[in-house]
Amino acid sequence: MLNYDLVVIGGGPAGLAAAVEAKKNGIDSILIIERDRELGGILNQCIHSGFGLHEFKEELAGPEYAQRFVDQVDELGIEYILNTMVIELTPDKEIIAMSENGLVNIGAKSIVLAMGCRERTAGAVAMNGYRPAGVYTAGMAQRMMNMEGLMVGKEVVIYGSGDIGLIMARRMTLEGAKVKCVVEISPHSSGLNRNIAQCLNDYDIPLYLSHNINKVHGKERIEGVTICKVDEKWQPIEGTEEYFSCDTLLLSIGLIPENELTVNAGIELSQVTNGPKVKSNMETSMDGVFSCGNVLHVHDIVDFVTKESRVAGKNAADYIKGMNDSDGKDLFETQAGNGISYVIPNYVVAGGKDGANLFFRSRKPFKKVEVKVSIGDKVIKTKKMPAMIPSEMVNIPLSPEDIKDLNDKIIVEVEEIGK
Repeated sequence: MLNYDLVVIGGGPAGLAAAVEAKKNGIDSILIIERDRELGGILNQCIHSGFGLHEFKEELAGPEYAQRFVDQVDELGIEYILNTMVIELTPDKEIIAMSENGLVNIGAKSIVLAMGCRERTAGAVAMNGYRPAGVYTAGMAQRMMNMEGLMVGKEVVIYGSGDIGLIMARRMTLEGAKVKCVVEISPHSSGLNRNIAQCLNDYDIPLYLSHNINKVHGKERIEGVTICKVDEKWQPIEGTEEYFSCDTLLLSIGLIPENELTVNAGIELSQVTNGPKVKSNMETSMDGVFSCGNVLHVHDIVDFVTKESRVAGKNAADYIKGMNDSDGKDLFETQAGNGISYVIPNYVVAGGKDGANLFFRSRKPFKKVEVKVSIGDKVIKTKKMPAMIPSEMVNIPLSPEDIKDLNDKIIVEVEEIGK
């Protein structure tokens, strides 16, 4: 069996940032396990710009952002293995992985879970019709085009307005395809406003909100789709059907954190985020196992992934050195109050030496709001915002001073302050 102080499962942006931070905090024996052929994760196929504005104060493409951390991994001498799939994580922190050379058993004092997320597929939505060729998830189409050099289609309909779908609408247009429309079942987009502006409006691609695809036409290859309006209960409205011919349907209908390893290890999961429940030091319910990035909850910008992953890496290092921030301290729950769908972390360590970074999303779009963070009945932080939408995550840091006398649950809520 191989033994390391720290094993990071996943070599994407979360795993890289966590490993680098642990190394900078004095841990030399680190291993990153990555199932793909190279480090960098999803960023390798995101060739568009818009990354790094928070982290590096400049606009980078996805591969450029990833390379900044890959370079640090190499400079710091952090060990990693590629083309290796972790198939089991045991309750005593033993990792069983399948590599090119067969099964590998790895022991670790501490583990960071950074496996990322996967896309929902056609089986996740009830679309009437066959399952013909030409139906892809947006991320798979992105990888095929940007990394493999393959054109997936010429006449395209996109179902779902997640950021990957919006970005692929622009990408396929630039490559000469005709994107007929983007169809979204909700009354508002699930993507960032900047992507709606830059990827749809700039290219005159229509966005059909409160619409569903109620039939896929074609048996061997997709020939077209019929869309229709839906009511507030997402039921089709008769007489609103419209047909679009297409040879390609891209699905951008949500992301699911990759937590099969987490579940099998017996780590407690949140029913809201589908990721592990974590303390403010990013430790899960399993002693010495930390989580960060999209495996914890789905992020919309990678800069927040990096910020969160640094916390996980630093605290994993502290755990290895016998300085775990949560040992012997009280934990208090965070609560999603009025207008908030969830709050990460799930628990805050009372008197935590690094404070706590609260990440949360709104339940619905708001304009002119004030976000309040309270300990019991006492408001400790407020943040005024011109707007809040569910697709854009909000971060409010709490300093050690804010939580030094923590004695009740932390509530995050939103209040409209004007129309």
